[in-house]
Amino acid sequence: MPPSTIPTLRQQRLGTELRKLREHAGLTSSAAAGQLGVKQAQISSIEAGRYAVSADRVRTFARAYSCADLALVDALAEMTGGRMRGWWDEYREHLPAGLIDLAELEHYAAELRVAMVIHIPALLQTTDHARALFRGVFPPLQQYEIEHRLTHRIKRQGILHRADPTPYTATIHEAALRMGYGGRDIAAAQLKHLISMSELPQVTVRVVPFGRESFHGTGQGIDYVAGAVPQLDTVQLDTHHGCEFLDGEAQLSKYRSVVDHMEANALTPEASRDLVHRITHDL
Repeated sequence: MPPSTIPTLRQQRLGTELRKLREHAGLTSSAAAGQLGVKQAQISSIEAGRYAVSADRVRTFARAYSCADLALVDALAEMTGGRMRGWWDEYREHLPAGLIDLAELEHYAAELRVAMVIHIPALLQTTDHARALFRGVFPPLQQYEIEHRLTHRIKRQGILHRADPTPYTATIHEAALRMGYGGRDIAAAQLKHLISMSELPQVTVRVVPFGRESFHGTGQGIDYVAGAVPQLDTVQLDTHHGCEFLDGEAQLSKYRSVVDHMEANALTPEASRDLVHRITHDL
């Protein structure tokens, strides 16, 4: 297959995992190429995500690397198929690459766990609430940029409403519920929408109330994206410079613990819904 000009996050991750398997086997890229009967440059291109690889080739690589984790090999094989276009590709010329990668990552996720301190999670936002947030971005966005980001965000929410919706757990600090973005009417509509979404079987909303003495978090939004197997999990962080994606073993362990801790300090889904009702009434 010809090399891909723009490797997606999914292709890059596949290449990274193949490199990890090779290194775990104690093989250099040159030695692996000789064992597999390919050029070293091809090994490097595959591991960089620039060259599409078939499921059969992934299994061949795994055998050469003595990988006995069949669940991982099956999951890696599922990640092949070349450059598959998704709805997010229509935004590639209009939005930062990180937002395109995030939509692709969410689309293929086995489960999503989100921890937010000062914002309502993007997949649970109303159109008006999201527009109010985008109008507050600095440096200011042009109106057409706001509309591109807005439609992209609303389309991302489709994973919660498709035939096989993605299990979604959102842990939200009470501070985010009281921020009031967009004014009273928009804030009230957002909280009512949050309550409505929390009643879907695939969506769990839990609130960390003010007054909890033990709290992990710095205000940074965390998306913990579960892959088909734990080795393929990914953490996405909201930063001032855009999306940051982490997949190192220590990084995954750290942020999994942070999300676990926030969930442990949150109210039950029922009590959380009651609190959102009270805050809505207080607006």
